[in-house]
Amino acid sequence: MTKGANVSLTALSEDVGSVIVGLGWTSPSGEGDADVSVLLLDSGGKVRGDADFCFYNNPVAEDGSVRLLGKTPTRDGNEDRISFDLTAVPAEVDRIVVAASRYEGARFGDLEDLAVTLADATGDHLLRFAIADAGEVSAIIFGELYRRGTEWKFRAVGQGYENGLAGLATDFGVDIDDDVEDAEADAEPEGPDGVGDATPNQVGNGVGNSGPVESVTEPAVAPVPASVTAPARLAAPRPTLDAVPSPRRHEDDSAGAPRKPAARPRTAKKKVTLPKVARKSLAENESWRPARLFPVSALKSDRDRETRATSVLLSVMAQIPEFGRRLVAAFGAPAGRMETFTEVSLPHGDSPRRPDGVIRVERAGKLWTALVETKTNGSALRAEQVQAYMDIAARRGYEAVITLSNDVALEGSPLVDVKVDGRRKHKVALWHLSWAEVAHQAQLLLRHEGVGNGAHAWLLQELLHYLQHENSGCHGFQNMGSSWVPVRNGIDDETLCQGDPRALEVVESWERLVRQVCLRLGGELGQKVLPAQRARRGADPGARRALLADQLCADGRLRAELRIEGTPGLLAVVADLRTGRVRTSLDVPAPEQGYPLSSVKRLVRRLAEAPADLHVETLVEGATNGPRGTLERLRPEPADLLPKDAAARISGFRLSLLKGMGSGRGNAESGFIRSVDDAVHRFCTTVLVHLDGPATRRVAPTEHAL
Repeated sequence: MTKGANVSLTALSEDVGSVIVGLGWTSPSGEGDADVSVLLLDSGGKVRGDADFCFYNNPVAEDGSVRLLGKTPTRDGNEDRISFDLTAVPAEVDRIVVAASRYEGARFGDLEDLAVTLADATGDHLLRFAIADAGEVSAIIFGELYRRGTEWKFRAVGQGYENGLAGLATDFGVDIDDDVEDAEADAEPEGPDGVGDATPNQVGNGVGNSGPVESVTEPAVAPVPASVTAPARLAAPRPTLDAVPSPRRHEDDSAGAPRKPAARPRTAKKKVTLPKVARKSLAENESWRPARLFPVSALKSDRDRETRATSVLLSVMAQIPEFGRRLVAAFGAPAGRMETFTEVSLPHGDSPRRPDGVIRVERAGKLWTALVETKTNGSALRAEQVQAYMDIAARRGYEAVITLSNDVALEGSPLVDVKVDGRRKHKVALWHLSWAEVAHQAQLLLRHEGVGNGAHAWLLQELLHYLQHENSGCHGFQNMGSSWVPVRNGIDDETLCQGDPRALEVVESWERLVRQVCLRLGGELGQKVLPAQRARRGADPGARRALLADQLCADGRLRAELRIEGTPGLLAVVADLRTGRVRTSLDVPAPEQGYPLSSVKRLVRRLAEAPADLHVETLVEGATNGPRGTLERLRPEPADLLPKDAAARISGFRLSLLKGMGSGRGNAESGFIRSVDDAVHRFCTTVLVHLDGPATRRVAPTEHAL
C-alpha cells in the first residue's frame, strides 16, 4: 500500500472478524527499538476514557477487543503484534489508531524497514505498508482501522509526532501525567533484600538498581501482566474495568466529601531503583548472615574461583538482557536472544579444549559466538591458551574470543600476544574485559539506570555482592607489579635514571589503576568518568607513556586527570613518591561578574560541609602563585583569599586535599592502590558534591578523553 491509501478488509478475506496487525523495523546499530500503542476513538476522534489507550502499561482493552501480544520472531528479526477482535469493538468506537513510539531522545529516522502488516484469523497476510522516510520523529501512526457502514477498512497513515507517545496520546484526548512521583512506593511489602514481589498490582519489569529495591504499586485497575516493562501507572478508567470490582464506598462517606483524584496514565517508563536508605535488617545480631544466591565461602582454589565466577557472570548476562547487551555490544555482538554456556568441549588437535565459557547471540536467524577465557585473583592470561581459542574460533567461524581477568587493557599494549593467520578468510576479534568493568556496568544499571524488573535488580545485587566479596578473586586491578618497589626505592635514593624500563612498567600500572578508579567512581556517581590527557602530550599511547616515565624519573610524581561529567573542571590526581602523599585537586573557574570578595565568600559558603583541611588557592591571571590557606582558617576570614594587588584579576580557585600514600604494591589497607582509591573517593564525596556544574568555558578545550 501507499501512504493515504485505504482498503476494505472484506475485499481481502472472508475471515476478518479478528485480525493480527504487525509492526516491524530494523536497527543498523542493533540497539534500536520502539513501543507499540493503540487508541480506540469515537466519532469525534477522541478516546472515550483513558482505558481506551492501550500501551505497555495497559496491554489489554477492557472489552478484550485489543491485545498487545509483544514481540514475535520472524524471518527478518522480530515484530510487535497486536490482536484485534473486531466483533467485540463497542459500537461507539469509530476508529482504531495503531502507532509506535521511541524513548530517551531516539528517533524513527535511525531505524530502517519500518512497515505494518495485517493478517486475517487464518494467518494469511492481507496487506503491507512500508514507511520509507520516517525523519526526526519519536512517534508514528502506522495505520488505522475504521468503520464504513457495517464493514471495517484499513488506511495507511504514516504520520509522525516529534513529542513522542505522550504528545500522540494527548492529541487524541488522553490525560497524561508523566510528572507525578510515586510517593507510596515504600509502603508495599518487599521480597528478599527489599525487591518487591512481582504481583499484578506491583511493578513487574521496571528498570532497577541494587540493594533493596523499591516496589511501586498500581492503582485498582486492570491487572498488568508481569511482562509489562514499565511501571508507569494507569488511571482508573471510565467506566470501571470488569477485571477489578469497583471499591464500595464506606458508609460514613458523605456525598460532598472531597475525593482523591483518579490517577492518570503515565507514558514515562519508570525504573526499579534502590531506596536511598537500606531497610533495617531483621537479624538479631551481626553473626546472622543473609542467605546469598552465589555463595563464595566454599571456594578453595583459583580454579574453583574461575569456574564459579564464569558461571555466575554468564548466567546473569543471559537472564538480564540489558546487562548482557552492555558487556558485549562493544565487541560487535548484535542485539538479540542471548544464551551462555560453560565448560564446552571443542576439538583442537589431539585433545579437545575447554574454554571457560561460550556466549551466543541469535538475531534474524544469524548467530554471533564468542569464546570466553576467565582468570581470577592475580592469575595471568596465558598466550598459548588464548592462541588456541583464537585458532578454534577461526576454524569454526566464531566471531570473537573474550578474555576476562582483573587486569585492565591499555591502548597499544595488549595483555597477550597472539598471531593472526592472514591467509584465513574468517577473522576473529580478540577482546578483553576486566572484572572492574563488569562491576561498573552492573552498578550503573542497578543504582542509576535500571533493569527490566525487581527480580533482575535482585540478581544484579547478588552478582555485585559476589564480585565484591574478598574470596571471589574478582576485585579488579590490585598489583602495581614487580617494578614498583625498585622504582620507589630509586626515587628515594635518587638513582632512577630516565629510560629505565621499570619506570615505564610503573607508568603502565598507574594508567591501569587510573582507569579502574574511573570505573568505580562512575559506578558510584552514575556519571561518565574518563581519564583525560592534554593535547600537548600527543595522541600516541607509547610516546605519551614514555614521556610520563621520564617525568617520573625527574620529579618522582605520577600524574593523571579525570573528567567527571557534570563537574566544573578536571580532577587532578598526583602521587608524589618523594613525599609519600597523594594530592587530589580541582580548579573552579571564578564567576564572570561580581566583586572578588563576593566570589570568595560564595565559594566558602558552598564549602561549608567540606573538610577543614581542604586547601584553597586563588588563581591569579599572570601570576604563578596566589593567596592560599586551609578552609579552617579561611572560614572566619574569607578575605584572606584576595590578592594584595587590587587590580589583579582572579581567574579561579584551586581546591586540594592531601592524603598519605601507601607504600605496598598491592591492594592491602596500607597499599598504594587503596590510598589512591580512597583519596579520589574522599575528594568526590566531601568536596565535589558541593560544587556547581560546569560553567561556560572561555577558552577552547585542549584535552580529549583517552
